[in-house]
Amino acid sequence: MITFTDYYNNEVKLSFDDHPFSENPKHVWVICRSDNRWLLTKHKERGIEFPGGKVEEGETAEEAAVREVYEETGGVVKDLVYIGQYHVAGKGGTIIKNVYFATIEQVIEQATYYETEGPVWLDEFPKHMKINPDYSFMMKDQVLPLSLKRVYLLAQFH
Repeated sequence: MITFTDYYNNEVKLSFDDHPFSENPKHVWVICRSDNRWLLTKHKERGIEFPGGKVEEGETAEEAAVREVYEETGGVVKDLVYIGQYHVAGKGGTIIKNVYFATIEQVIEQATYYETEGPVWLDEFPKHMKINPDYSFMMKDQVLPLSLKRVYLLAQFH
C-alpha cells in the first residue's frame, strides 16, 4: 500500500491488491487506451481527465466503468482490467474508487456527453500536467503515474 497526499492535501491510500478497502466501491476511474493513444474526456468543471464516476444502484463497479467510459467519451470497452483501488480521506467524507485499464474497441459519437465535453485524445501526457490548468486535479497526484506503472507491468499494451 502506498500513502500520499492528493492535490487538495487529502490523505490517499492506493493499493494494487484485490479490493483492499471495499468489495463494493461507489466510484470508478478508467484509464483508457485505443490505437496507441490515450482516450480521456474534458469535464466541464474539472478539466481533462480519464472517465469515471459513481456506481449506480444495481450495477457493479465493472458495469459502471464501462457505462462511464461510453457516456463520457463514446468509447466502447473491449477489455477491462482491474488495476487497483484507492481510499481518499477527504474533507467531505471518504471516497473509495476502483481503478481500471480499458482497451477501447471503437468510439461512437454521442448526442450528449453528460457532464463532459466528450473525447480528448493524447499521444502522450504533457510534461507539465501537474501545473497545467487544463487538467483535472485527478491527473495531478500519484494515482495516475503509479497506476500506469502497474498497467505497463501487466503488459496490457505495447
